[in-house]
Amino acid sequence: MKALIHLMSKQYEQQLLFNPLGETYLPDFDLVQSDQTFSSVELFAGAGGLALGLEKAGFESVLFNEIDTDACQTLRQNRPHWNVVEDDVSQLSFEAYHHRVDLLSGGFPCQAFSYAGKKLGFEDIRGTLFFQFARAVKEIQPRVFLGENVRGLLRHEQGKTLETMTTILKDLGYILIEPKVLNASFYRVPQKRERLFLIGIRKDLYEGQSFLWPEPSQDPSILKDALKAGELYPTDVPFSKGQKYPIKKEEVLKLVPPGGYWRNLPDDIQRDYMKKSYFMGGGKTGIARRLSWHEPSLTLTCAPSQNQTERCHPDETRPLTIREYARIQTFPDEWEFYGSLSSQYKQIGNAVPVNLGYAMGKSLIHLLNSLTDHEE
Repeated sequence: MKALIHLMSKQYEQQLLFNPLGETYLPDFDLVQSDQTFSSVELFAGAGGLALGLEKAGFESVLFNEIDTDACQTLRQNRPHWNVVEDDVSQLSFEAYHHRVDLLSGGFPCQAFSYAGKKLGFEDIRGTLFFQFARAVKEIQPRVFLGENVRGLLRHEQGKTLETMTTILKDLGYILIEPKVLNASFYRVPQKRERLFLIGIRKDLYEGQSFLWPEPSQDPSILKDALKAGELYPTDVPFSKGQKYPIKKEEVLKLVPPGGYWRNLPDDIQRDYMKKSYFMGGGKTGIARRLSWHEPSLTLTCAPSQNQTERCHPDETRPLTIREYARIQTFPDEWEFYGSLSSQYKQIGNAVPVNLGYAMGKSLIHLLNSLTDHEE
C-alpha cells in the first residue's frame, strides 16, 4: 500500500500545472495520501475550522491551544480525545515537543509593531501574539509551519509588519515560501473570503523542494451550495437559532433585492439609513446587503446583523442563523457550537473555512511526503 501511495504521489508531480505567472499548483489534491502519520500542534485554534480541515487531510494533532472558554468547550465537546489546553499562549512551554512535531499551525492575530528607528528582531516583538507563534517555532522546531492571517497583513504598516515576520522566521532556521492569498470560494467554500498563508520549511530538511499550492477550481462555490442539498451537503440546512433585526432595519432590508445593498434603496431611504456615510466615498457594498443564491456569500463577520456588515438571507428578511453561518464556513452539521448566541457567531465568523483548511492540509501532506522521501 505504501508503495502504491508513493507511486501516486510521483504521478501528481508529473501533472504539475503552471499559471501564466509561473506558480505551481497541486492538481487533484483530494487524492493525495500521507506516507505516514503526520503530527501537528495548533495555536489560536478557535472553534476548530483549520483543525477540522487538517484532520480531514490526515494530520493528527497532539495539542490545541486556545484562550477563549466557549471555543475550548466547542473543541472538547466535539472531539473529546483532542488535547485542548485552555490558557494564555504566553504561559505555555513547548520544549516537550522539540523535534517531535511535523507541523505547527496557527492564525495569529495581527498586532501593530513600532518602527521608531528600530531594527526589529525576535526579542523586539515580545508582547505581540506573533511573538508567541515565533517562540513556538523556536522551541518546537517543527519540520514545517503554517501561519494564517487576513489579506490586510500584506499592507499592514506599509508591508513592514510582514517583512519583519518573515525575517524573524528565516532567522529561526526556516526557508520561507512566498506568502500567498487564497480566495476560499475557489476551494469549495461558498464565501468570498481571502486568507494569507505563510509556509516555512526547516532548513536542515530543505533540498530545493517546491511547495505546491492547492489548485483552485474554475468556478466559485455559491450560497446555494451551502444552504441547499447538493455537492457540499446532502440535505438542506437544518433549522437553528439566529439573531433578529430591529424593526426599522427589517423594514429597510425588505426593500433590498437578492444580491443588492443600500444603493438599491430609494434615495430618501438611503439618506436616512446611511446618515453621514451617504456623502462619503467608497462603495460600502456590505451595508444593507442581501445575499444572492447564485453568488458566494460576502465574508462572514463576527455578527450577521451589525451595522455596515449586514448579511441578510436571500429570500427571508432576517440575519443568517447559526447553522447557515456554519455551513458557509463549511463546518459539518454535526459540529456543535457552545456559549451564547453572540459567542457562537463570533467563533464561526473568526474560523478558517474547513474546506480551505483541508485544501491547504493536502498540500502540506504532499510537502511532508516529499521531505520524508529526501530523508530516507
